[in-house]
Amino acid sequence: MPSPSKPAACPCGGAAFATCCGPFLSGAAIAPTAQLLMRSRYTAYTLGDEDYLRATWHPSTCPPPPIIDRAEAVKWLGLEVESALRLRQRKVNLPDSPGRDSVEFVARYKINGRAHRLHELSLFVREGEGARARWLYLEGSFPE
Repeated sequence: MPSPSKPAACPCGGAAFATCCGPFLSGAAIAPTAQLLMRSRYTAYTLGDEDYLRATWHPSTCPPPPIIDRAEAVKWLGLEVESALRLRQRKVNLPDSPGRDSVEFVARYKINGRAHRLHELSLFVREGEGARARWLYLEGSFPE
């Protein structure tokens, strides 16, 4: 369930929520790249928007509900997408396919005042044709 109040600045680091991740979360637009989908999913986590997370998770790997544990007091602190050069180096190991992409990021957050850092290499697949094509989160791995 999305938060009733939407932020002015986008939690993913974009300028304004209304022109950055807002259109994706509202359903007014579909993220055209895996990186934009990853950023919008981060924003969905910060807002507690489980419906968006489920809609953008590939059905073959989507976990049972709930995705977000509402009993945990999580405060999201920021997102950093790893450099394009580093991503290109990692993608050398991926099969060459326009329907697959990966995004490496670090998300910082606190749970009950304790700081955490999530470093993930997310794999996305693109399904559908033409205007119906959309990126979906498939799985993540955790680089050392």
